[in-house]
Amino acid sequence: MNFAQILREAWNSLTSNKMRSVLTILGIVIGVAAVIAMLAIGSGAQDTILNQISGIGTNLLFIFEGNEMDGTTTTQPLTLQDAQAITELFAAPHVDVVAPVIQSSGVVKYSGESKSTQIFGITPEYQDARNYELLEGEFVNEQNVNGRASVALIGVDVADKLFGQRDNLLGETIHIEGQPFRIIGVLAPKGGGQFGSQDDVILVPMTTAKSRLMNRDQNRVDIIYVKAISADSVPEATSEIEEILRKRHRTDLGENDFTIYSQQDFLSLASSITNIFTVLLGGIAGISLLVGGIGIMNIMLVSVTERTKEIGLRKAIGAKKKDILIQFLTESSLLSFMGGIMGIILGWILSSAIGSVASAQGVILEPQVGLEAIFLATIFSSAVGLFFGIYPANKAANLEPVEALRHE
Repeated sequence: MNFAQILREAWNSLTSNKMRSVLTILGIVIGVAAVIAMLAIGSGAQDTILNQISGIGTNLLFIFEGNEMDGTTTTQPLTLQDAQAITELFAAPHVDVVAPVIQSSGVVKYSGESKSTQIFGITPEYQDARNYELLEGEFVNEQNVNGRASVALIGVDVADKLFGQRDNLLGETIHIEGQPFRIIGVLAPKGGGQFGSQDDVILVPMTTAKSRLMNRDQNRVDIIYVKAISADSVPEATSEIEEILRKRHRTDLGENDFTIYSQQDFLSLASSITNIFTVLLGGIAGISLLVGGIGIMNIMLVSVTERTKEIGLRKAIGAKKKDILIQFLTESSLLSFMGGIMGIILGWILSSAIGSVASAQGVILEPQVGLEAIFLATIFSSAVGLFFGIYPANKAANLEPVEALRHE
């Protein structure tokens, strides 16, 4: 019996019970579509997160107090003097911009509307370090910092909540923790970042933040952003910063009381997390494919029972064990293959629909249906058909002709 004949007989057998075959295929369709859609969502989420992190700049460094790697207790906080020392050209020739920051959370109000948000006390260098652009207005300048001006820049999330718009807001007065501030600029949207949304923020001069909003020592800062002269110079800049801070904090080599992260560190961490997320989604979706495979086994067992006499007759006229085995394996594989093809199409449609819904909700998510996901789903669905078809096929192949012919 050639392959074409085997396929033809398998097709005739499946089409003789159309409804049953369709319902069996449906389980595989749903399973494959779920795998395709979940992997596409995971891949799209990973691309979105990594692109947003990369958008800040691959040459950005973050300096924090303490050292989580070796559990060192902070003996000295980061200060404005530390930031100033890092700007010294001869001590750190690979450093371009240094921006010390203090941060806290607080409530901002305007005309009956209120919102809890992140508040950052900054210097003018912050704009260059974080690559912020403005929809309107101007950034904090040295005059604002020296004069402790009550001025603020707001992110678009804050603007949307308080005003319901993002333009024509210059000169409006908002109250941050009960203190009046005049809006001098609206930040262009940037999306999510390492520490939450970069659009749900308010930026004020550092001196104003210390004197009116945050109870902080005048010299202490929470974080120092450092922009290296290029992405390739990040390792050199890191070494220079470590040496400067160790001297200032009087710590020994390997006993830093501070931590320096690079964008690459965040990219690696984000990539690891999103990979786990994608695998988890794919695994959950794979369960539905497994259930579809059990459905194939169930239907094939029923088919063996119904066709016992047919099997006995075939074996009586010379059909070999392997012929019966191949026949039933072909039928189960054909079911899973057709379900896999339709599942791929449905998964593609679902991915596009989810992307459209996310876009309508203002969420940046573009599901990516990759060839590896299609290949994986196709191979897995075919393997499911073969695996769950082996037992029924083997059962059919091992039937004794005489007993099979007697079956009622």
